Amino acid sequence: QVQLVESGGGLVQGGGSLRLSCVASGGSISDMNAMTWYRQAPGKQRELVASMASSGTTSYLESVKGRFTFFRDNAKNTVYLQMNSLKPEDTATYYCNAVRLQLNPLSSPMNYWGKGTLVTVSS
Repeated sequence: QVQLVESGGGLVQGGGSLRLSCVASGGSISDMNAMTWYRQAPGKQRELVASMASSGTTSYLESVKGRFTFFRDNAKNTVYLQMNSLKPEDTATYYCNAVRLQLNPLSSPMNYWGKGTLVTVSS
């Protein structure tokens, strides 16, 4: 069973930076078909922030493009989200997600979630 543990959240002033980490155990991130950072602000739906396919191709929520960078270190079995120029609207709990397709195409993908790390950006 793959477990994901996020860290790096905290309180930061607007314009500041944070780096979130997501360490995987019980499986290798290089075996995952996609790794994704989501966030959920109070009273709002969870939204996809940044995603990385197994090819390394990344995609970003429009509002974070140019400010956030998703990268990985396979040797450390860790993915990161570097967040710069933070804004109060970035305040949310950030979750790490991993998806692995199963060999049987009729089977649902394996979907793993971390418990999240809280990011609070003050104005």
